[in-house]
Amino acid sequence: MPKFFKSLFGQVVIALILGIVLGVFVPEFGIKLKPLGDGFIKLVKMLIAPIVFCVVVHGIAGAGDLKKVGRVGGKAVLYFEVITTIALALGLALGYVLQPGVGMNIDPKTLDPSALSSYLTTAAHVKSTGTAEFLMRIIPDTFIGAFANGDVLQVLLISILFGCALSLLGEPFKPVTSFIEKISHVLFKIMFFIVKLAPLGVLGAISFTVGKYGLGSLKQLGYLVGTFYLAVVLFVIFISGGVLRLCGFNIFKLIRYMKDELLVVLGTASSDSVLPQIMRKLERLGIKDSTVGLVIPTGYSFNLDAFSMYLTLAAVFIAQATNTHLSLSHLLVILGVAMITSKGAHGVPGSAIVILAATLSAIPDIPVIGLVLVLAVDWFMGIARAAGNMIGNCVATVVIAAWEKDIDKAQARRVLNGEVEVDLDEHVEEFLPGVGTAK
Repeated sequence: MPKFFKSLFGQVVIALILGIVLGVFVPEFGIKLKPLGDGFIKLVKMLIAPIVFCVVVHGIAGAGDLKKVGRVGGKAVLYFEVITTIALALGLALGYVLQPGVGMNIDPKTLDPSALSSYLTTAAHVKSTGTAEFLMRIIPDTFIGAFANGDVLQVLLISILFGCALSLLGEPFKPVTSFIEKISHVLFKIMFFIVKLAPLGVLGAISFTVGKYGLGSLKQLGYLVGTFYLAVVLFVIFISGGVLRLCGFNIFKLIRYMKDELLVVLGTASSDSVLPQIMRKLERLGIKDSTVGLVIPTGYSFNLDAFSMYLTLAAVFIAQATNTHLSLSHLLVILGVAMITSKGAHGVPGSAIVILAATLSAIPDIPVIGLVLVLAVDWFMGIARAAGNMIGNCVATVVIAAWEKDIDKAQARRVLNGEVEVDLDEHVEEFLPGVGTAK
């Protein structure tokens, strides 16, 4: 038991329980702890841009083969498109078959639109953003601006260009590559300090949620929440798990390996809170840093599996709740529009509701005001969204690395089987690039 209490996993579990207790018995105090959760996520986000830059640049410059880098990126995007399309279709199918909104008989005129005003304004901008505008948004106004805004795609673009330039300049610029590697050592050491605060972040997020909404919050629209959680579980086990099995790995072992990070995500409802940690743990699994550095940051915008399911399921739910008939053509339109709007959702404030609003705006038959219904339980669905997205991107990295033979399968199996202990919390020095080996 002492080892359990000293581990990050044990501390986060205790924080979860304590947060629920505070939220139930002293809700006013629990609500006041919200800054703990917000502060933890802001601390992590502070480091995401520079860490992505250092990992991607060092990976590309160290790889040397730019054709291989392009091939990995191309395979990643292709994989993302196929998998997210399956996720969109699964959400649509479950909504149509299980019918979570049928019987609610909501009159859209009785819903209060005031809660959606800020979301709808942003959604109008998202909807008007076509392919050209989306691509232009990836290009930062200035080099420093990408880091200041914390836009992962913009930082990734700069990192790829910088890494390619270093690779082509060759031997004389090796000291620059070495310097960037050393900077990454410092950043991961800082991340080690921040990760120690994860239990406080989880405590603040959970106590606020329970204190504000109560344990009975899930009863309202509980069928929708349950359907979405079922969708995420089915997708992770059968779709992601099936693809991973083809590469010779087990999804449950991968989830167990990522349990500390997954628990933090479940507590904070944000996959951003563990992005640097999962990148490092995937490298320690035996995957080349260049592959991890390309796939994970790109996946955070293009491989949102659970988010994709949320879009189609919520659209069908709102239609059913407001007694809006959906024909086959309507379902196909929802699928097509969601394929476009789901891309680049990362970084948009209130992205789930905003992107859903933009999706519904393209289907006039479904009342956009029905978003008020989903807004009430969006936090709870956000927990599954974040966890599903994180697992999906971890699986994508392993799969693409296996296709490219960029993973040491023997090392990966030893780690996943528990034969090699990998503990970022207790052995952070071993996870700095080029320093030490797994225990």
